[in-house]
Amino acid sequence: MEVALEDNNLMEKVVLTPDEQEMDVELEAKEKKYLRGEGANLETLKDKKLKTQLASREKLYGKSAKAAAKIEKWLLPASAGYLETDGLEKTWRIKQTDIAKEVDILSSRNQYDIVLPDFGPYKLDFTASGRHMLAGGRKGHLALVDMMNMNLIKEIQVRETVRDVAFLHNDQFFAAAQKKYAYIYGRDGTELHCLKERGPVARLRFLKNHFLLASVNKIGQLHYQDVTYGDMVASIRTGKGRTDVMEVNPYNGVVALGHSGGTVTMWKPTSQAPLVQMQCHPGPVSSLAFHPNGHLMATSGKERKVKIWDLRKFEEVQTIHGFHAKTLSFSQKGLLAAGTGSFVQVLGDSSGAYSRYMSHSMVKGYQIEKVMFRPYEDVLGIGHSMGWSSVLIPGSGEPNFDSWVANPFETSKQRREKEVHLLLDKLPPETIMLDPSKIGAMRPSRRKEKPTRGEVEAEKEVAIEAAKSVEMKKKTKGRNKPSKRTKKKKELVENVKRTFPEQEHSAAGKKRRIGGEDDAAAELPACLKRFARTN
Repeated sequence: MEVALEDNNLMEKVVLTPDEQEMDVELEAKEKKYLRGEGANLETLKDKKLKTQLASREKLYGKSAKAAAKIEKWLLPASAGYLETDGLEKTWRIKQTDIAKEVDILSSRNQYDIVLPDFGPYKLDFTASGRHMLAGGRKGHLALVDMMNMNLIKEIQVRETVRDVAFLHNDQFFAAAQKKYAYIYGRDGTELHCLKERGPVARLRFLKNHFLLASVNKIGQLHYQDVTYGDMVASIRTGKGRTDVMEVNPYNGVVALGHSGGTVTMWKPTSQAPLVQMQCHPGPVSSLAFHPNGHLMATSGKERKVKIWDLRKFEEVQTIHGFHAKTLSFSQKGLLAAGTGSFVQVLGDSSGAYSRYMSHSMVKGYQIEKVMFRPYEDVLGIGHSMGWSSVLIPGSGEPNFDSWVANPFETSKQRREKEVHLLLDKLPPETIMLDPSKIGAMRPSRRKEKPTRGEVEAEKEVAIEAAKSVEMKKKTKGRNKPSKRTKKKKELVENVKRTFPEQEHSAAGKKRRIGGEDDAAAELPACLKRFARTN
């Protein structure tokens, strides 16, 4: 590879070594990622002022993308760390006690068990940055915890059943599905809203890009409520009965429900019918989860099978036998955690197919209710019947966070600014669809373009010539006369002409519209011609 440098009309050729060439190609690839699309086509512009402004802006974008690529290459960690073994040793045989001996003090603090036997089983939820965790006990215990310094921010006792919990757009608000209604609370534990329109809610999920709180109740009704102004956006009767399985696809905002008949249905708020209905299992669906890229879905059924589905083709990719999962969760790096009973198994896709990566056994008698990976950390949160626990799963979290998307160290001022930007960038419910790349594209016209008169005439002449050149069958004596053959050919030509009636009718209509008064008088019968107007 040669690079030519021009200085004072002197050309100097610099030959790069193979290592430098590889680094240059890697930087170019990273630079393309930060450019986020092709630049404006300046050749087609005629306005010189606009062309100059766009050229300077494109130059600035190129410089910033190149600087970001260099920072990513030299300053940020290259990749997440995974467990590696020597010889015949298996990664899934390594226990948490062995990992705790090798990690630093801050990481070892993420291994703990909170024992609260009087309030479980517990549901868990994390904020987008992974800084805060919300725990909801079945018997009414709600706790908000700062995971950075392990401080308890607030805990309340609602004194009734809590079925599910979910954070809203940040750690200042969270929702809880209680015995009769769903409630929204503030960070200090104050009850802000009681959502009575939903009825007894079974599952809650929040769509952060659309500011919609989605829920499904005991009778299978799916509700969407906009939390910015409080109105109910949609209320959908699924017609599939009660369900306890509900997840949101992070790629397109589509809500998926798992039903007792083994089907998974996908919904959007602007449609009363499901977008997709997939028969995933012969029996009830016990849990499902979406990959962060939105293209893979994992489902588990009562028949002790976990299936991986490709949502671009809606086809089954892999079946994992002999393991029933009550709860599933994907990590940011694509690891899949499956929990059942008192056992958690983590699957990795290092070889192209999901296989056993790590496993963890809880204390005998603990019943796992919910597993969820903590964002930007190699940590798996486990909610169970005796409280909640946290274990280390190397390679599960994204090593680099984008402070514009999720900042674990954000200040109150940054949080307020981010909240304003999120409200300005809020997407309407109509943008929820299976393929969000279609947004902004042109809808194909449903009507066929009308052919021109010349095209119709040419097609008609070709059809007439083809009808005239048809060879007639030789029939018996008396049925093969020249007159009959000529008559038969005329009939074929007339049949072909009848297939082009539009042109004749349109010409006749046009003649009637633009025809003069003489033509109108000529069309009248003889007894009425004396009443026709004359100039």
